[in-house]
Amino acid sequence: MTATLEHTNFTVADPKATAAWMEAVFGWKIRWEGAAMDSGYTVHVGTGSSYLALYTPPSASPSGERSYDVIGGLNHVGIVVDDLEAIETRVIAAGFAPKNHADYEPGNRFYFDDDNGVEFEVVSYK
Repeated sequence: MTATLEHTNFTVADPKATAAWMEAVFGWKIRWEGAAMDSGYTVHVGTGSSYLALYTPPSASPSGERSYDVIGGLNHVGIVVDDLEAIETRVIAAGFAPKNHADYEPGNRFYFDDDNGVEFEVVSYK
């Protein structure tokens, strides 16, 4: 039996804006969007087989805590790409600053934080 991660759901300030930069950077598409629990709004953005659910409640506030110090914190989201340099160019064009470039088995990678404070790890296994 094989299990596959289908989606992850996390809270952002503006799901439409977050989905827009994800479309521009990763080439993803909006799969669905609409009203969500507690009078919130959600956008599902990703591929045909997996996605990120971007949720916002009517009034959200940043926690101010570092995710690595909180039980259940989202530390980073890992995205596999074919062309690391091309994606890094898109990340910069979207206004984010790549950091922590590393080349170790099994691949090359860099990280960046989005405007919600979510860290993304972009990795290529080529």
